[in-house]
Amino acid sequence: MDRLAIIAREADRFAAVLADCDPNAQCPTCPDWTAQDLLWHLTDVHQFWSRVLGEDIRTDEAADALEQNPPERPADVRGILGMRENATLRLLEQLTDLGDDEPRWSWFPADQTVGFTRRMQTYEATMHRVDAELTAGKEVSPIAPDVAKGAVDHCVDVMWEAIGAWLPDGFEDESLAIVELVASDTGDRWLLDIGHFSGVGASSGKPFDYARARRAPEGSEPTGTVTGTVEQLALWAWGRAPVDSVELTGSDDAVAATRRLIEQGIQ
Repeated sequence: MDRLAIIAREADRFAAVLADCDPNAQCPTCPDWTAQDLLWHLTDVHQFWSRVLGEDIRTDEAADALEQNPPERPADVRGILGMRENATLRLLEQLTDLGDDEPRWSWFPADQTVGFTRRMQTYEATMHRVDAELTAGKEVSPIAPDVAKGAVDHCVDVMWEAIGAWLPDGFEDESLAIVELVASDTGDRWLLDIGHFSGVGASSGKPFDYARARRAPEGSEPTGTVTGTVEQLALWAWGRAPVDSVELTGSDDAVAATRRLIEQGIQ
């Protein structure tokens, strides 16, 4: 997989679609954002991560300092488009110069390397390109099978796995179902333990309850199955397709836990 080519291609398609879109159009997959907000989001993401890589950021404190000093957002789409192009070029330059094993900060505690950023930005650019096409009312462009498979892997191993790391101490972790994702076209499979975290915040006193998923041990017996093409599974897992865009079968508990996980969403 040529990740640099994918990031460049997806980011350019993203920008081209939004350049011709009503800037006030609502993004259906990120409903708090307009088309202009979506354009700015990826621009800001590429600027931030190019600085993390280029400035050798390795600690939470240094990353927080970057976030406290964001670039000024241009007032119009044209200004953001120019900034987006430059931000993507700077990100690609850093990813070209650095190896995956070199240490850099990331928000995912288990992987503090350049490789994390390279993988994350591959799938973030792809999914935000889908967001742009949906916002503009255009047909969603295909996702290559290897990219789609990687997107499901990343969703399982990072986006869902990380949920517990963001929660306060003392939460309860309950398993609700074992669900297998099956790619009908490639034969790829993912065996998941789907459940939820719940508890009461120690300082806030507020209750919380979040759906979560992680890989289940090999040999676990599924109580539910999700079937679709590998592209359908990727879009579904990342919340870029309706919950019912794939075939979901199994026990009532497995279906309910899976639907809740997907409806919780990934922005």
